[in-house]
Amino acid sequence: MESIQNKFARLSRGQKLLADYILKHYDKAAFMTADNLGLSVGVSESTVVRFANKLGFNGYPKLQKSLQELIKNKLTSVQRIELLSNDFMTQENALNVVLKADMENIRATLEKINHQTFDDVVNSLFKARKIYIIGLRGSSALAEFLAFYLNLILDNVKLVAYGVSDIFEQMFNVDEKDIVIGIGFPRYAIITVEALAFARSKNTSIVAITDSLLSPLAANANYTLIAQSNITSFVDSLVAPLSVINALIIAVGLREKEKISSKFSTLENIWEEYNVYSLKDKDKK
Repeated sequence: MESIQNKFARLSRGQKLLADYILKHYDKAAFMTADNLGLSVGVSESTVVRFANKLGFNGYPKLQKSLQELIKNKLTSVQRIELLSNDFMTQENALNVVLKADMENIRATLEKINHQTFDDVVNSLFKARKIYIIGLRGSSALAEFLAFYLNLILDNVKLVAYGVSDIFEQMFNVDEKDIVIGIGFPRYAIITVEALAFARSKNTSIVAITDSLLSPLAANANYTLIAQSNITSFVDSLVAPLSVINALIIAVGLREKEKISSKFSTLENIWEEYNVYSLKDKDKK
């Protein structure tokens, strides 16, 4: 935004129209193709590309990504819904657009995530006296998934969630022997950020599973696992974060393979005795 303002006087007439539009409607421009942006302003697609180069970006996609990074934590749900009117997604193409976007999120995550950090997190989980997991609002499903499976393997996992007790009451006893895993993506839940800051004040080791090293969760973390979660609509994309969490669970499980094999053998007997899962296939036999 500063670059646009600083270079405004040296832009061509068409580029000034683009600059003015982006300064006023950057939330919409961030999700437009070069062609759609040009049509909205009244200039050619090539003018849009030259404008991006003029600002120092290597092509329009780089400019678009920069705008998306700028706004992804600022858009309200209403503004996200309004983005759908930009014609980049319709009911007819929603399936293809969303699945392709999620595929791109996973690909980008594989490139960005630090494999050594991932291994360090796995090692830290085995050293911790207690593992606290917190992920609120849109990230609550991720936190519950991670807590459910880790607790089957490690027996010392506590899910911190909204309930009868206050969040900070649930984390009252954290100290340097414990580890806290915080999960959060734009828009970041303030309570999650504050809970990690509280744990940091107790010298607790902190793992952040979030979208960027610039995330407020990462600010208090000893380890940060990056998972891309670009916005495609008013619904957050949690496919890549869930994939990272799934990999974390499996890595921990592989370390305790013999233990969980025995444990799951016992659990299978319990599940069968109390009809926890469908027995249709067994009945057929």
